[in-house]
Amino acid sequence: MHVNKKDTDVIQVWDLPLRLCHWLLVLGVLGAYVTADYRGPLIDWHGRFGALVLGLLVFRVIWGFTGTLHARFVSFFPTPARIVSYVNGDWRGQGHTPIGAVAVFVLLGVLLFLAFTGLFANDDIAFQGPWWHLVAKPVSDSISGWHAKAFGILKVLILLHLTAIGFYRLFKKRNLVKPMLTGNKSASGGPLSSDSDAVLPRFLIASAISVAVTWVIYSGVPGHWFSAPPADAPATAAAW
Repeated sequence: MHVNKKDTDVIQVWDLPLRLCHWLLVLGVLGAYVTADYRGPLIDWHGRFGALVLGLLVFRVIWGFTGTLHARFVSFFPTPARIVSYVNGDWRGQGHTPIGAVAVFVLLGVLLFLAFTGLFANDDIAFQGPWWHLVAKPVSDSISGWHAKAFGILKVLILLHLTAIGFYRLFKKRNLVKPMLTGNKSASGGPLSSDSDAVLPRFLIASAISVAVTWVIYSGVPGHWFSAPPADAPATAAAW
């Protein structure tokens, strides 16, 4: 973790790959929302934004195990002990607070559910997810309904997220947006150890895996692995 040479009370908490992932997720979710209710060419863009979100989620999961200190899930996982410590005012971490960590995992969970259900969804007119043909049409219709409901839940979570940012800004005088832009924040507990020297190789590997996984999913390749035989295939005559 980098310590600012001019001000030892400022440290780099959020690494550049994490910040890029965060803001690209914002772009992907916004794009998916804007194009969700349109037909024709724009609904195709809904699928493309969905692919972007899926790829970013794959990256975030990988980065949660291989990224720098505060990007790793283990560093901010909201254990009961951490939550109690935070509620009692004893928590002194630098990254996500335990309550903020709960929000992060809930948001990631809903986004993963949206990305997964979108693979099987259809709109009865112009859009089919890349895996929609792997399930029966009624099943795809049900999954499409779950997908729409989950998007409604996501909108509520985003509203709560923005409300929390405003609350911290107005009442606690803490700007939560700026650190996600610059990566830096004031350090109440002093500078922390660094593990940022090998960020670039890890970033390149995580990015390559994310792109490869997303391409495989959206290329239709899994359809050749899991497709069932045609329903109208002739039955084999019994040999007796």
